[in-house]
Amino acid sequence: MAKIGVIGGSGLYDVKELEAKKWVKVTTPFGSPSDDYLTGKLEGCDLVFLPRHARGHKILPSELNYRANIYGMKKLGVEWIISVSAVGSLKEAIKPLDIVIVDQFVDRTNQARKTTFFGDGVCGHIGFADPICSGLSKILYEVAKEQGATVHKSGTYINMEGPAFSTKAESNLYRSWGMDIIGMTNMAEARLAREAEICYATMAMVTDYDCWRQVEDAEHVTIDMIIENLMKNVDTAKRIIKSAIGKIPQKRACSCATALKDGIITSSKFIPEKKKEELNLIIGKYLK
Repeated sequence: MAKIGVIGGSGLYDVKELEAKKWVKVTTPFGSPSDDYLTGKLEGCDLVFLPRHARGHKILPSELNYRANIYGMKKLGVEWIISVSAVGSLKEAIKPLDIVIVDQFVDRTNQARKTTFFGDGVCGHIGFADPICSGLSKILYEVAKEQGATVHKSGTYINMEGPAFSTKAESNLYRSWGMDIIGMTNMAEARLAREAEICYATMAMVTDYDCWRQVEDAEHVTIDMIIENLMKNVDTAKRIIKSAIGKIPQKRACSCATALKDGIITSSKFIPEKKKEELNLIIGKYLK
């Protein structure tokens, strides 16, 4: 049976609807994940949940151990990851409480985050032209429509550094580039999930317009309004996940499942034994 992972963003720290649920601590060669993983069954499907910022929201986007988070999912046997993320809108047509099923990313982080499992004696390159699993995205889009949500079938997510939000100059620059939404976390997850051959899709939940729209004749955005929208989005996300997981196929036919097939450049004999051991879960089958 396919095992499905969910990474919960701001406001989503637990899945109370899980049956036989258990918090599991996972060790990785890359340090500790954000939190323990919540395992259990939802609608008869095996589900693994990770609160991205930890229970209590204690970890900044730039502090997240992205490698450990994705490696932990892989270690628990997850083949599909649904990312639930709070974002700001850069387009008038994308309104608060809308959902965007992301299909592209632009990275504006300062590269302090570890976004690859490779290095330290092993070189690998993945195809990333289409960074999202199209099959999983299609399921999320169709289920969101069935649930009555206002959902956008595609959109480009610009990944800023944070933790401060954009200046108005930055926000207007991103708009001039044609960006749709803005967030702080998903690019690194998508890259690492692809290296780990895990299908990954983002369900971006819009909480507010980014600061480009905060002008005198616009409704003033307050933290209280954002939090209220955040909690509404969490309820919507849970309904969509509950309905979507039963539609995810047992066997994968997408290229995500074999993303590393021709991606490891370093000859096995030159890869340090320590690195082989660290990455055995991910690259071991290609080194035989």
